[in-house]
Amino acid sequence: MKILVVDDDPRLRELVSITLERSGFSVVTARDGQMALTCATREAPALIVLDVGLPEMDGLEVCRRVRARSDVPILFLTARDDEIDRILGLELGADDYVTKPFSPRELVARIKAILKRSKSVASQVVLRHGPMELDMAGHLVRMDGEKISLTATELSILRRLMQTPEAIVSRPQLVDAIYGAGSQVADRTLDSHLRNLRRKLSEQGWAGAIETVHGIGLRMGAWPV
Repeated sequence: MKILVVDDDPRLRELVSITLERSGFSVVTARDGQMALTCATREAPALIVLDVGLPEMDGLEVCRRVRARSDVPILFLTARDDEIDRILGLELGADDYVTKPFSPRELVARIKAILKRSKSVASQVVLRHGPMELDMAGHLVRMDGEKISLTATELSILRRLMQTPEAIVSRPQLVDAIYGAGSQVADRTLDSHLRNLRRKLSEQGWAGAIETVHGIGLRMGAWPV
């Protein structure tokens, strides 16, 4: 699989590239935001490792522009330990983030987890609930025939809920289904993905598509009559 690594620090680009190549990935690199956008289109990577603190066009803007035309998984590298920045990145459509300085082993593990989720999402059958159809093989969600663009993580959340639409799924069960059993994921991270997913479904006319059962978990809502 090809990974696009975007960072303005040549030493970090080299470190990440060597680490990923040793783990069996093919790597292309970009040193700034404009070059990243060009490579994302030309190289069609399986995942983008994207530094937030790029000069001129920062990583958040790159993410925004990539998301306007693609649902390729994005993992942020950030030197900022500010929760607002991390949550903003997730709300723009990033799948995960790693804070600098980071362990190369952790970075590879996070990348493999994201790609595993993407592969799992793509291998499932078509699920339906109300007017919504989730075509996992095509990585597509449609409502009344209109396509909704979702990230791999958002698709994983929706898939888990649509598999048992009448049942309540606890937050720990949802995290396990998306990230793997025993994963430690901050509540704010899951909340950001849920908020994005709900917003996208609401924009298509189904504001109550995902219900919160306070103190228990979440489930699919009923289509309003």
